[in-house]
Amino acid sequence: MEFSTLLLIVLTAVVCLYYFVLSKLSYFERLKIPHFRPIPLLGNMAPFILRRVTMADNLLNIYNLFPDTKYFGFFEFMQPIYVIRDPNLINSIAIKNFDYFCDHKGFINEELEPMASRNLFALRGDHWREMRKLLSPSFTSSKMKAMFELMCQCAKNFTDFLIAESGNTGKTYDMEDMMPRYSNDVVATCAFGISVDSFKHPNNEFYLLGKKAMNFASPRVMFAFLMHRNFPKIANFFRIRIFSTEVDKFFKDVVTSTVKARDEQGIVRPDMIQLMMEARNNDHGPIFDIDEMTAQAFVFFLAGFDTVSKAMCFAVHEVAVNPDIQSKLREEIEDVLRETNNKPTYEAINGMKYLDAVVNETLRLYPPAVFADRVCVKEFELPPVTPDEKPITLKPGDNIWFPVYALHHDSQYYSQPKKFDPDRFLNGEVDNSVYLTFGIGPRNCIGNRFALMEAKIMLFYMLWHCNLEPDAKTRNPIVLDKKALAMTSENGFWLKVRARKSSVSTE
Repeated sequence: MEFSTLLLIVLTAVVCLYYFVLSKLSYFERLKIPHFRPIPLLGNMAPFILRRVTMADNLLNIYNLFPDTKYFGFFEFMQPIYVIRDPNLINSIAIKNFDYFCDHKGFINEELEPMASRNLFALRGDHWREMRKLLSPSFTSSKMKAMFELMCQCAKNFTDFLIAESGNTGKTYDMEDMMPRYSNDVVATCAFGISVDSFKHPNNEFYLLGKKAMNFASPRVMFAFLMHRNFPKIANFFRIRIFSTEVDKFFKDVVTSTVKARDEQGIVRPDMIQLMMEARNNDHGPIFDIDEMTAQAFVFFLAGFDTVSKAMCFAVHEVAVNPDIQSKLREEIEDVLRETNNKPTYEAINGMKYLDAVVNETLRLYPPAVFADRVCVKEFELPPVTPDEKPITLKPGDNIWFPVYALHHDSQYYSQPKKFDPDRFLNGEVDNSVYLTFGIGPRNCIGNRFALMEAKIMLFYMLWHCNLEPDAKTRNPIVLDKKALAMTSENGFWLKVRARKSSVSTE
């Protein structure tokens, strides 16, 4: 082939690619939907990809450009996203018209990672409905009450460790190292029926594999996640995995051995695996083989290990740097201890209003998910973006985001939104339609009760036995890490822990 011919082919391909990209990025312009001008290939993700801002602030900055619209356009790389900023429209999409938006966008390749791709979050349509119906009883009040003592034992192991190490002089810890150990132990015992103490045995396999699997701050994991969400064909071609085969094998072996032991020894526990075991012979529900059980238990572990532990890191930081809040919270704890004779009950901790407010305010200020997503499954008409425009018809496959972090930091809905103020949850200020930490509608977080109880028990036991104080390494206010996909601190969560000489007996 002559050089001139080859050059012509290359130039033609480049021109075609240019116009293809240009056509994709003019999507919202053609629809007259407000949007911020995207960059070819990177779309509106450029500031985050180039590590100039966090993903949370990236979306918040664009959200703030369009205060008078019901929604605006956003490009996740080349994929157009409708970001809904009007609470009434969010409610309409997520609840009233749920059947039009019942799915999430997948981010795990079914062929490469069959176990991880079968988790509840990724399931669609009727398969999701069947699985949700089956797993929901795992998180009822009665099941939470049954798991309460198991969580308390994990919290006691945690505080015993802190007391023994810190003493009256105190010791500084990075809570980003401590909290995953507690979360690991809670999920291991409540979901898998395995008793683990990650403080006495910090290198146990369950913890090490979990830490490896759930490291969403890792550049490798972040790259794999973004590739599968946005360029699935390329990710599949290069066989890019989010979770290693080692992680797959470990969790499958754990579930297999747990099921076998329970079958042989007649063991019954109030957990997710037990429910799935009992459903194995149900002809009208999903088929439960070991792979299906492993998939559901795995996503439970994923959420409990990483997401909840990060939230608890933010919670203890705010309690430590706000001594008035810590003092008020400890007063409530000591009231409960007196009422229960130093034996806190599920009902007592669940009824603590200020503790509930502290946890909720943490999750408002630092929501685990920057946005919640939905995928349109059948044609739906969005109202005009502004009163002078026309309605927009969404097609199956179109993507919707609810900007959780942006709504939680909007002064229209929260006074002084950057301030940590638990009282806002006690004085009637918070409108539940703009508090989306656990999502909204039928596809909200199935494990929200579990997560809240896990965090509350940890805070209760820590403040019962320890004082939390800022250290020279403590960064306040927190600077969010621009490199991480999950919301976390740029410099860790360094705090000094000091054992208390409390007038309330710890026996």
